[in-house]
Amino acid sequence: MKFWKHSSAAASFELAREMTKYYSKSFYISARMLPRDKRWATFALYGFCRYADNLIDNPRERTASELLNELDFLSEELKVAYRTGESEHPVLKSFIVIAREYGIPLEYPLDLLEGVEMDIQNPQFVTTDELFLFSYRVAGVVGLMMTYVLGYKTERAFLYAEKLGIAMQLTNILRDIKEDKDMGRIYLPQEELLSFGVSHEDIRQENMTDNMKRLMKYNVKRAHSLYREANKGIPMLHTDSQFAIYSASKIYSGILRKIEARDYNPFLGRVYVPQGKKLQILTQEIFKTKTLTFQERILLPMYKMISMP
Repeated sequence: MKFWKHSSAAASFELAREMTKYYSKSFYISARMLPRDKRWATFALYGFCRYADNLIDNPRERTASELLNELDFLSEELKVAYRTGESEHPVLKSFIVIAREYGIPLEYPLDLLEGVEMDIQNPQFVTTDELFLFSYRVAGVVGLMMTYVLGYKTERAFLYAEKLGIAMQLTNILRDIKEDKDMGRIYLPQEELLSFGVSHEDIRQENMTDNMKRLMKYNVKRAHSLYREANKGIPMLHTDSQFAIYSASKIYSGILRKIEARDYNPFLGRVYVPQGKKLQILTQEIFKTKTLTFQERILLPMYKMISMP
């Protein structure tokens, strides 16, 4: 029986699917185009990550201490689930199935939860290294876990998957500067702010100075560079999965271009790539994948046969 159909976990997989559909329509559409086993595994992985993120995104009326207690429980239940292969937690129930099915190491979901803990404690990063550690934990490890699910041709794919996750997190930070500061959060590190002559008060007061523009321009350029580097690893994934990651990379790069179009001003409200544009990108990448698959499965073997002496 397919792992997502097993009676003990079917409801959890369905919950993960509904969470994906509710929280990320474009990601849901992309996942649905994957082969069935990878599709359901992606739903389960997304469900776990979204549940952890929601401790911050939907904190309810809980104190930081109460949220940390909730996170500690999730961390301990995750460890037990890895040891025993089962959990009655509605999200972990399906996640542990795919973690075992695809060999996802325990360290990666635990790293994700450590990133959530950093966020709960309302970080004020001092150094760029601290920012990148946070980005690795909340996004880089997601790329690493997805690589296990999507399949890879070489271990080098993991290095690029990590870079892509960090690029996407940096993009989120640049996109959400206004929303984050309204919630009392400033993720750009103090050493960079000082280097460009920008203060926390400038951000709180939405002072779009020349220094702020230079800081934004620097970070946008850095994120673009990370995407270019990360994209080198996409051909290292299994062909039937590449379209999903190419699409994600292009969509998030599009957010950077939207920021550029606003003259790097993050205080004008959140920028986004329209749903129609996302679907256009996804459709183009699916077509490219199908073309590539046809070439690999049909044309290349035929060429080899013709070329044989």
